[in-house]
Amino acid sequence: MSFGVNIMYEERFYRAMQQSDGLITYKVIIDESDLMISSDFNEEKTVKNILEALRTNIEKACQSIDGFEKSLIPLSEKSDDPIIQHMIDVSSKVGVGPMAAVAGTISEQVVKQTINLTSTKQMIVENGGDIYISSKEERKILIFAGSSPFSNKIGIRIPKSGMPVGICTSAGTVGHSLSFGNADAVVVISKDTALADAAATAIGNLVVSKEDINKGLDFGKTIDGIQGVLIIIEDKMGAWGQVEIFQA
Repeated sequence: MSFGVNIMYEERFYRAMQQSDGLITYKVIIDESDLMISSDFNEEKTVKNILEALRTNIEKACQSIDGFEKSLIPLSEKSDDPIIQHMIDVSSKVGVGPMAAVAGTISEQVVKQTINLTSTKQMIVENGGDIYISSKEERKILIFAGSSPFSNKIGIRIPKSGMPVGICTSAGTVGHSLSFGNADAVVVISKDTALADAAATAIGNLVVSKEDINKGLDFGKTIDGIQGVLIIIEDKMGAWGQVEIFQA
C-alpha cells in the first residue's frame, strides 16, 4: 500500500553530495521507501528485512487506527506498538498527523536495529531528505533547497560529539511531501528523528513568505527535544540553536 503524502519516490540528485568518507554506500528500495545508506559494511539484506518489518507495522497501523494514514492533525488513539505510539506522540507534540513522522522514524529505526544486529558501528540512512547518522567522526550534509541561491552552496556540520543525530528536511517548493508553506527548505536537528521529521513539517507549514522565517524559528524554539532549526526561502535564510553552517 502507499504511505500517502510523506514517502513518494523521486530521483534525489543531492544524495551524492552527502559526505560519507570511509563508508560503503548503497541503496535499498521497497515500494515508496527509497533509502540511501552508508555504513561500515554492506548490510543490504539486513536493512531489507528491517524495512519490510517496519513497513508492515506501519501498514497495519494505517488499517487499524482511524485517521493514522491521512490525518493532518494529531490523533488521540493508542497503539501497542511502541514505534507507532511514538509517531502518534511526537506528531501530537507539534500539531500534525502521525505520518508526518514516518520517514524519520524509518531512518532512525533502520540504523539502530542494523547496528544492534550486525558488525556495523557507523551508519547513515537518508530517506526522502530525512537522515539519521551514527558516526565516529564528524559529517557534513549539504542542503538541497530547490531554486534558492543557497541550494547546495551551504550545509550543516555535525561534530563527533553530536552523534548520533537526526536531520530532517521539509519543503513547500521541492518534492512531493505535503506542506502548506513555501519554504525551499526547513531543516530540523534532533536526537529524536521522528520528532525532527514531524517538527520540520509543522514549521514548514508556517513559512509562507520570507517574513515568516522568524515565526518558524520561534515555534521551533518551543519544541522540547529540538536542537536546531534552519529555514531557507528564496534568498533569505534564518537559523536557531545548534546549527553549524559551512559554505560548500
